[in-house]
Amino acid sequence: MKIKILVSFLVFFACQNSFSQFTDIINSNRPGNSMSAFAVGKTVIQLESGFSYIKEEHSLLDYKAKGFGADLHVRYGLFREQLEAILELNYQNDVYTKYDVDTKRSGLKNSTIGAKYLIYDPFKNYEETVNIYSYKANHKFKFHQLIPAVSVYGGANLNFSNSAFTPKNPVIGIVSPKLMLITQNIFPGAFVLVTNIYMDKIGTDYNTKAFIITLTKGFNDQWSGFIENKTLKGTYYSDSIFTLGTAYLFNSDFQMDVSISENYKNTPSYLYGGFGLSWRSASNYKDVLIRSKKEDKKKDKSTKGKDKEKAKKRLDQIELTKP
Repeated sequence: MKIKILVSFLVFFACQNSFSQFTDIINSNRPGNSMSAFAVGKTVIQLESGFSYIKEEHSLLDYKAKGFGADLHVRYGLFREQLEAILELNYQNDVYTKYDVDTKRSGLKNSTIGAKYLIYDPFKNYEETVNIYSYKANHKFKFHQLIPAVSVYGGANLNFSNSAFTPKNPVIGIVSPKLMLITQNIFPGAFVLVTNIYMDKIGTDYNTKAFIITLTKGFNDQWSGFIENKTLKGTYYSDSIFTLGTAYLFNSDFQMDVSISENYKNTPSYLYGGFGLSWRSASNYKDVLIRSKKEDKKKDKSTKGKDKEKAKKRLDQIELTKP
């Protein structure tokens, strides 16, 4: 997942009856490559950005590239708690060396816009039985924890720029689809497991199938760490990338992270090391909560009114049946 602060999910679990995607603590996708199943919450805007050192070498083509990369992800909760819009931008600036000739390159490497929707939440309508006499019983493994939250993502890769990182032969096209299935489990011991299965650049010569699995561990209220494996299979490029990192929570809306990534082969070999920040603005979410409470009160009044009508009809029936 990129870092998933465990405390946020524990808060989410405690507030399961509200069915809200919003958590008391920021839920960031940084700094890994996977995407979490849960949305940021209706009206919430979240920014996730980072900078990284990049080193690339190809043993057969005999080239090297060194430089830095920057990425920005903008997440916004749309019309429903389960729905989120996502904009992803990845920029790279490096020096490409081949035959002892240096070439400076810079430009957008990837730009994607899409939306994610939570289609199944295992916490919804689920009430866990609490044993007030046994700590062990309350913290033992439960089979319900094997049921993951499930989301789907649909997006489009945008290729309007003519940067040095845009494939020229064959041409990749201006727009190409991206589809993803996301699952997420929360286990005892402050562990979170996220998997992403997706197809990228569908319908182009650079069509890629990928699988990401991320395991995150919360150490305390501020620190968490993760390990991740990303496997790609494509016509022009296949690889497996290992990433590990940690995140520190400054406050409920601000997080810092560091990570390092390396692949398993040398055609080419990649090494990434970087840090990032995640920040959210949830000031408008208070309005959502106020409106929800008003709606709940209206529903309660309506339900009570219907119950009274049913009771009255029942009494009338009883009166009619009396001898």
